[in-house]
Parts: sequence; C-alpha cells; structure tokens
Amino acid sequence: MSRSRALLYYIIARLLLAPLMMWTIVTIVFLLLRATPGDPIDAVIGNRADEDVKAEFRERLGLNQPLPLQYINYLLRLLRLDLGSSITDQGRDVWQVIQQYFPATAEVAVCSMIVAITVGIGVGIFSASRPGTVFDLGGRLFGIITYALPIFWAGMIVQLIFAVQLGWFPLGGRFPASVTPPTGFTGLYTVDSLLNGNFNQFLTALYYLTLPSLTLGILLSGIFERIVRVNLKQTLKADYVEAARARGIQERTILLRHALKNALIPVITVMGLTFASLLGGAVLTEVTFSWPGLANRLYEAIQSRDYPTVQGIMVFFGAIVVMASIAIDIINALIDPRIRY
Repeated sequence: MSRSRALLYYIIARLLLAPLMMWTIVTIVFLLLRATPGDPIDAVIGNRADEDVKAEFRERLGLNQPLPLQYINYLLRLLRLDLGSSITDQGRDVWQVIQQYFPATAEVAVCSMIVAITVGIGVGIFSASRPGTVFDLGGRLFGIITYALPIFWAGMIVQLIFAVQLGWFPLGGRFPASVTPPTGFTGLYTVDSLLNGNFNQFLTALYYLTLPSLTLGILLSGIFERIVRVNLKQTLKADYVEAARARGIQERTILLRHALKNALIPVITVMGLTFASLLGGAVLTEVTFSWPGLANRLYEAIQSRDYPTVQGIMVFFGAIVVMASIAIDIINALIDPRIRY
C-alpha cells in the first residue's frame, strides 16, 4: 500500500474516532454532575423555597425524569447542537454564554502558548547544547520546577510580588472598569484594538494580559523544555551529526539546521496534550486573576450547580481538545515519515 493511501486511511480512522471520544466526554460529564452532592434547584432558588415551586422548576428543567431518560434527551439535543439554556444566567442560551466569554479565554490561552513554546524551546536548546555543565543542570531544574508548581499558588505569588508589592501590573481583570474596552467581531481585545487602529487600547489590553499569560505560559514551558532537551541531546549524538562535524560544519549550523529539526518533531505531538493542559490550567488562572473568561464562567456554573452551562462548556472544551488532538496527529503523520499507519 502506498504511503499516500495509508495516510488517507489513517486520517479517516482518526476522524471516525472523534464521535466516540466526544460521546465518552459527554457521558462522563453528565454522570459526574448527577453524582456530585447538592441540588441545582436549591442552588438557584434557595433551600427554603416552597416545595411546589421546587417541583415546578424541576419539572421545567426535566430533572424530575429518570436518569436514563434525562441522558437520552440530552444526547438528542446535542445531535441538534442544542446546549440548552443557563439556569442562573437569566435563561440565556449556553451558546450565547460561550460566545460572550470564550474570546477572553482564547486570548490568554494563545498568549500563554506562545510564551510556553518560546521559553520552553529556548531553554531546552540552551541547556542541551551545553551538556554536563551548570546550564544543563539549570535547564533540568527549570523543567522540573515549572512542571511541578501549582498554577494557583504561582499566580498568587506573582500577584503579591508584581501587583501588590511592586505595583507594576494590575491585580486582575481584563480591562480597566472605567475605560470602554475595544469592540469588534473577534472579541479579542488585542486584535480588535489593532483593527480599530487604537494603539493605546492595544497596550492597555496587553498590559492586563501580561501577568496571567506569563504565569500560565512559563509553568507550561517546562513540558517543552524537557522534550526538547532530551531529544536534542540524543540527536546531537547521532551519526549524521558526527559526520557533519567531521566535514567542518560549524556547531551552530549543525545545531539549528540539522539536529533541531528532528528534535522538534516530538514537540508537535506534545502540543496537543499541552493544549488540553492549557484549558485545564485556564480555570485556575482565570479564577486567580479574576479573568472574565469561559473557564471562570465554568467555575461559577459549577458552584451554582448550573447543569446546562457546565455541560455545554465542558462539551465545547472537549470538542476543541478532540479537534486539536486529531489535527496534531495528522500534522505529525504528514511531517514524520517514520510513522506507520
């Protein structure tokens, strides 16, 4: 079988697995919400409300039905791309909630990923190119520490130092409350301010974005640092690298043009897993920095037992992770001929 046909079969197989993965995520979220203690009706209207009012509200939400019937009805609504309506947000459609809050999460996620890739690959190259030195040891420690530090703890320490003690950055929020934020179709303040030609708004948005994106990005950079350092050190010992040195090619050229290309291939695979970690870490980051994103809204919905909002946001996040995972697998298969299908 030719490689192109095998690659096509591989892509089709990955796409066919996507619905199964989504069904697994949907089922787990649905069951976990029903298994956790607490009544969403009490969370919304209070536990001292009249029982008749509670029963009417529960019937309107379909929570009085048997669990299997609730599950089937939920799956049927998902097939119509109906995520339901929020219980606590004045009955707004969950899609509207996602549309309002997701741009903030996307903005901090993209900036954090840029920081993570830049710092992680940079430190990994620097330490791997100096094996057995203090820089190699420093890179190893950097990867371990950044990977092990809790995001919420690091966020509070960063806030205490740079926002409270030094006063260099705001303590939280996305934009000053007294200033009108940028408007545009993307919902990304940095992008919309540039599209509107307002450079002052761009700098303000970037100013508020600095602490949360740097905190989350640096903590995730340890993943890339460890992958790059280990693979680059192994690649630098390969026969073709020794042959290049024997031909008198400069070490810098060997490092950047030959060894680094092969060492970065595993990074592409790890990017998909890191993206999933990024969404999980965004919850703690947004809550710590009072960032008005979708992850923060998810946290509020969990506290208020807002079943439709929690399920809708988790399904949305799950769809992003599944699509990113499939895209990374396909890209990795295209650029790495060693993969077998």
